[in-house]
Amino acid sequence: MMAKRDTITSHLVVRDAARAVGWYTKALGGEELSRVPLPGGKLMSVELRFGDSVVRLADEFPEMDVRSPQTTGGTSVVFHLNTTDADALWTQAIRAGAQVLHPLEDTFWGNRQGQIQDPFGHRWNISQHLRDVPKEEVARAAARAFGATTP
Repeated sequence: MMAKRDTITSHLVVRDAARAVGWYTKALGGEELSRVPLPGGKLMSVELRFGDSVVRLADEFPEMDVRSPQTTGGTSVVFHLNTTDADALWTQAIRAGAQVLHPLEDTFWGNRQGQIQDPFGHRWNISQHLRDVPKEEVARAAARAFGATTP
């Protein structure tokens, strides 16, 4: 697949990319678009489509300093996956072995959202838009949630 101009495509590094492709398609509904296998069984790149977004993933290559969250001890990145049925996708991911980090719930910013960690160390918000919330209301609720009385 040719990349669009002026886009950002996430590139996840995982241990056992072939297993990860299977997990992402089963648990999160990804669709495999292409793969570049290497001698020895590792995958240099796999493109997966989630709705209208493409994510690439690859095996670890420690000799090239390409490492997964499992090797580095965590990640500071969270992928945000919008869906029309958060409950169904949530259940699917949990049944496939995702770990719950933040339970699925209705939020003050108008989404039904929760956060999981996949078996490869990556974090995902599963989110469904429920209602539009004025930005002033979101700011007040965020301030309350983080201990302030005014935004």
